[in-house]
Formats: sequence, C-alpha cells, structure tokens
Amino acid sequence: MKRLKRRCQGHEDLKTKVIKITFLLEKQYGIPLRRPSGEPLDILIETILSQNTNDRNRDQAYFRLKNRFPRWENVLEAKAESIISAIRPGGLAEQKARRIHEILRWIKEKKGKLSLSFLNKMDSDEIKETIGILKGIGPKTLHCLLLFGLGREAFPVDTHILRIGKRLGFIPEGMDAEKAHSWIVPFVPMGKSLSLHLNLIRFGREICKARNPSCSTCFLKMSVPCLKR
Repeated sequence: MKRLKRRCQGHEDLKTKVIKITFLLEKQYGIPLRRPSGEPLDILIETILSQNTNDRNRDQAYFRLKNRFPRWENVLEAKAESIISAIRPGGLAEQKARRIHEILRWIKEKKGKLSLSFLNKMDSDEIKETIGILKGIGPKTLHCLLLFGLGREAFPVDTHILRIGKRLGFIPEGMDAEKAHSWIVPFVPMGKSLSLHLNLIRFGREICKARNPSCSTCFLKMSVPCLKR
C-alpha cells in the first residue's frame, strides 16, 4: 500500500512538473497555432521521410517526391528506382521507398483509393491497431499522424524531447523513445499536446542542445532543475 501511494505521488509530482514546463514554454515561445491538417496520408508520408534525418532533408525529399509524382497514385505506379531517386536527400532512400510503396498498396487494396480520410471515423486506439501493424509506422510516426494529420491528442517523442525529458526528469533515464510514448501520456496537460511538443522541440534546438547546452540562458532552470548536463 505504501509503495502504491509513493508511486501515485510520484506520478502526481511528474504531472505537476510537466504542467509547469508547459506553462513556462508558452510564456517564452507562445502557443503554437494548429495548421489545417489536410489529407492525413500526406502527413504520414512526410513523417516516414523524416525518420533518421533532419527537417531540411525531409522537406527536400518530400518536395522532390511530390514534384515528380503529383498524385499518390503516381507513386504507387512508379518504379522503385524513380521513387528512390526522388527521396534520396532524406536518407535511407531504398528502405523508405519500399515502405511507402507497401503502405500505399495496402491502402489501395483496403479502401480502393489512396486516402486516409477513413481514419477520421475511428478512435485513436483503433487507428493504432489498424495501421500500426504496417512496417515503417512505429510509435513516433503514429503519434505524428494522430497529432498533425488527424488533430488528435497525441504526443510524439523525438530525439529532442527524449533528451530534454531525461535531463528534466519527466522521462526515466534508461527509457527509450518507443516506451516513452506511452509513459508520458498521463503527464501531458489536456489540450496541450501540440503546444508542448512543438515548444519542447524549439527549446531543444535553441537551448537544451545535445552538445554544449546553453544552460546560462535557460529560462527553465530556476523553476525546473536540470538533473543532467
């Protein structure tokens, strides 16, 4: 019983910490506006292209893909070599091309057209069960689709967020990104998933960098002590 109480208290402390971080980030950076999501399939493919690369390379790969193949049907019908050539700036081109083609083929066979709009009728757990079985769609990709493509409450954990979470103590030190997705859900304030996600990424790029973090200019340090520098 005492152990359970300590665990519950620990979770409440973490929730309070994350709420405080959310407020301080919004005070510093503002509240990000949600952009119209459009076709969820666009977000899914863009997220796959973002895997193991930076935003600039992802954007270049996505632009080249859409410029060469204006419609997803064109990608499905294209030869693998053409897709690989288009997305090469994003890295892992052969693997990503294969996964994109497999996902498009699965959607076409399942729904008869290349659109993920049918996901809007499902709850988030059903969406995870439906497309989470496909190769290339791990926890981060799923949460990005939910958050940015479908406007749901979801919290993708990227390298910036994983690093910051461990430094500030709301993600356990030995936890990997895959497990962190389910771990952090109870601590994110309702309605603040988008704000906390985007502001933490900005904070990670500008201040809490992987190497040589700018601790002297950190606006969180007085309210949320850093456990690891």
